[in-house]
Amino acid sequence: MTGVNRISGAGRLTPARTARFTFDGRTLTALEGDTIASALIANDIHLVGRSFKYHRPRGILSAGAEEPNALLDVSRDAARRQPNVRATVQEVFDGMRVSSQNRWPSLAFDVGGFNDLLSPFFAAGFYYKTFMWPKAAWHKLYEPFIRRAAGLGVAPTETDPDHYASRYVHCDVLVVGAGAAGLAAALAAANAGAKVILCDEQPAVGGALHYDSGSEIDGRAGYDWALATGKALAAMDNVTLLTRTTAFGYYNHNFVGLVERVTDHLPAPDKALPRERLWQVRAKKVILANGAIERHMVFPNNDRPGIMLASAGRTYLNHFGVAVGKKVGIYAAHDSAYEAAFDLRKAGIDIPAIVDCREKPGDMVLAEARSLGIEVLSGQSVVNTSGKLRISSISVARNGGGAARKIAVDALLVSAGWTPSVHLFSQSRGKVTFDAATERFLPGTYAQECLSVGACNGTEDLQATIDEALAAGELAARAAGAEGGVQVALSGRNAFEWTGGMIGAAEGAGQDTTVKAFIDFQHDVCAKDIRLAVREGMHSIEHIKRFTTNGMASDQGKLSNMHGLAIAAEALGKEIPQVGLTTFRQPYTPVTFGTIVSHSRGNLFDPARKTPIHAWEEAHGAEFEDVGNWKRAWFYPKAGENMHEAVARECKTVRDVAGVFDASTLGKIEVVGPDAAAFLNLMYTNAWDKLKPGRCRYGIMLRDDGFVYDDGVVGRLADDRFHVTTTTGGAPRVLHHMEDYLQTEFPHLKVWLTSTTEQWAVIAVQGPRAREIIAPLVEGIDLSKEAFPHMSVAEGSICGVPTRLFRMSFTGELGFEVNVPADFGQAVWEAIWARAEPMGACAYGTETMHVLRAEKGYIIVGQDTDGTLTPEDAGLSWAVSKKKPDFVGIRGMKRPDLVKEGRKQLVGLLAKDPQVVLEEGAQIVADPNQPKPMTMLGHVTSSYWSPNCGRSIALAVVAGGRARHGQTLYVPMADRTIAVEVSDMVLFDKEGGRLHG
Repeated sequence: MTGVNRISGAGRLTPARTARFTFDGRTLTALEGDTIASALIANDIHLVGRSFKYHRPRGILSAGAEEPNALLDVSRDAARRQPNVRATVQEVFDGMRVSSQNRWPSLAFDVGGFNDLLSPFFAAGFYYKTFMWPKAAWHKLYEPFIRRAAGLGVAPTETDPDHYASRYVHCDVLVVGAGAAGLAAALAAANAGAKVILCDEQPAVGGALHYDSGSEIDGRAGYDWALATGKALAAMDNVTLLTRTTAFGYYNHNFVGLVERVTDHLPAPDKALPRERLWQVRAKKVILANGAIERHMVFPNNDRPGIMLASAGRTYLNHFGVAVGKKVGIYAAHDSAYEAAFDLRKAGIDIPAIVDCREKPGDMVLAEARSLGIEVLSGQSVVNTSGKLRISSISVARNGGGAARKIAVDALLVSAGWTPSVHLFSQSRGKVTFDAATERFLPGTYAQECLSVGACNGTEDLQATIDEALAAGELAARAAGAEGGVQVALSGRNAFEWTGGMIGAAEGAGQDTTVKAFIDFQHDVCAKDIRLAVREGMHSIEHIKRFTTNGMASDQGKLSNMHGLAIAAEALGKEIPQVGLTTFRQPYTPVTFGTIVSHSRGNLFDPARKTPIHAWEEAHGAEFEDVGNWKRAWFYPKAGENMHEAVARECKTVRDVAGVFDASTLGKIEVVGPDAAAFLNLMYTNAWDKLKPGRCRYGIMLRDDGFVYDDGVVGRLADDRFHVTTTTGGAPRVLHHMEDYLQTEFPHLKVWLTSTTEQWAVIAVQGPRAREIIAPLVEGIDLSKEAFPHMSVAEGSICGVPTRLFRMSFTGELGFEVNVPADFGQAVWEAIWARAEPMGACAYGTETMHVLRAEKGYIIVGQDTDGTLTPEDAGLSWAVSKKKPDFVGIRGMKRPDLVKEGRKQLVGLLAKDPQVVLEEGAQIVADPNQPKPMTMLGHVTSSYWSPNCGRSIALAVVAGGRARHGQTLYVPMADRTIAVEVSDMVLFDKEGGRLHG
């Protein structure tokens, strides 16, 4: 038995295909294709949850993504459990376990329901006034209590065993929504030859045709036409049809995020399949056909289980074959609700009355109601309901007052009209416009390449919708470049013309300050709360939203926003557009963390990047440090050595003999094109026009505010080709910086930028015997100091492998940097090491590199600079061209504050006690005895023990630093104060002779 409310012969599900599931421990039977909501209603279960604040009983309200009440905990097993799943969206699968939330000890008897009795004390905004005193109670009482009460579900504690996928895809036309409008638009675009993606959140195409029993398209029942059209589209090579796929975000440049539910409906998913898939779509044109959302009626006690939207009642009947009750009342301000009554009456369900708050309903629906023998109470309103865990009756009275008539019902379908779904349109930064005649916001000014069609554009007539969609589909396809195909012609017919609609509070939910007429069901926001917010001084709808939390639940105000806006406008005595509209933000519906994270979890959450030489370094005992995502060899300890001893040995060896260093992590960018030199002139402070091919130059890059952004050596390989190096951590941002300026400020320049960081392995050979080590391995390059002086670059081969060989140094020693294709990196390293090791050279790591460069006063951007240093501050004014009229940062570095006296400058710093190694980051003062807070002059940026200098050394930024040479300053520490002397930055080989050996 699949449920007492299942109607034989109704719906589209197959009775022979069943699925068993449990709800709060009770075993139930559903049909394959049922949602949890339809299965529960089939089993005569309407009570599914409790509201957040008052813990009032709540039932299923809708049949779609707008559901605010039926949020359930769904699991396959202990590890596969998800809270806050919308029962109206999640399909039942065999073995599913479903639990209600936000209740204790049970759903029927919830202790939290006591809050409803205390509701006068929980008025809107009470939390802004309640938790103010005593101050000490916040941390010990209020905050812990609020945190425990927050949320509707219980987050899973076990690791998610499922995997998720992600795809990037481009298309000509993306159509969002596969109802009549979306299908027609996709058909027209596809027939025109465009590459089309059509997505819809439901398991099958059709949209509103799932419940619309009277519509016809091309002489066929609307839903039958939709299925046939969907099948035809899916068979076309240029169409991708995605069902169970929600467009949740519309971003810049027609970038739309889709989430596809791949296996959540399957009883035993293939382990190779992802649970969900993120589609990141870049479309030339977007057609929004995402329909409209039915509004509920705002009247006293309108939240009882059994009260739901009229379209939901039709969906459960016409698609799932389930009646929402045996005696169903209708309360409406719009003709569409009448069709629900007609369908139910024809299915044998008793309709005691249609209550219509309008004096004059539509003629067509009124005539049909009379022909079916349904009583219509026009000009009357539902002023109350009764029933504890489910509605049992409604009280109806004539508008303006009078005695109430009580009508027994076990369900009530309501409709206040339809709100166009402009969420994605607004996310695209489009501007909506208010149509006063129909009291709804419609797409107005478009900001991106998109079109809205159908109900989301305010079009209700089926033929008008089809015509609008066909025209939009063909227009989008032609605009995207499609040129083929034949025009599509379709005819459509509605069963009835619709009239009516209202927003705001209905009769009985007026100025009374006690009646509970709910607007936002999940957050228990009533009409009276909106009015209270206005009385409290909230005049902006954004302020009213935050004061009342209206529209801040997981449904993001899909049902409540327009009602809240209308009530606020009435209370303020303003027109609705004057009050404003809340912001529609991504995502349209909740998206799981798994979908967003995809494969980026565990070891892939923060992937480790390894150089081509990593395996050799690991085999030779290197200790590694993390530099960004890179694993870099830190030092190479020998047996019995600690880090200090290993680094000291490496430092001495490099200066006495030679060292081999893995510099593969340096950022590398190929700058190519006839305007390459002109581009670099604009991006760097140096001049590049006169740099000859085969020569290198150290370059400083600034931000537009004049501060140092990055540095590196640039080699000119040809008139139109440069090999640019950046700091290890700066490679991505420097490329982005260059691309940004190339595309926005200098688009006239013919330049191409290519990241080659991972294409080149870089082996630095530094020290007095560096030339001797590599010379026998190099072919095609004269390595003599006359032919290949410092700051030279040449292309040749090494060990038979192509190389770009740089004569450069970050140690102050004779040095070469061997660039070879990454695949040959380790082989060339091993060949160089076979030459270096017998000579007594060493492999050295980043810590030794830091010490050696500090001995020579070479800076590291990001360590010795902090984003507030200019080239002058860093002692690099020599690298700033005095002749160039323009470069990025030239105006910024001339600002008065950046050229004034007393700025912090980079200097050397020597502890008076040469055995004391300063702490990096330590503050520097002039007088250690001054009262606190002390005046800080600067801080230590780099500090090391230098075996080559035989003492500690440091670099620091100090206010007016260069004018303080020879002065004694102080570094206050927790246990002592260290006296230091300001010195020159170059602390070893001041003449620089070793560099040119």
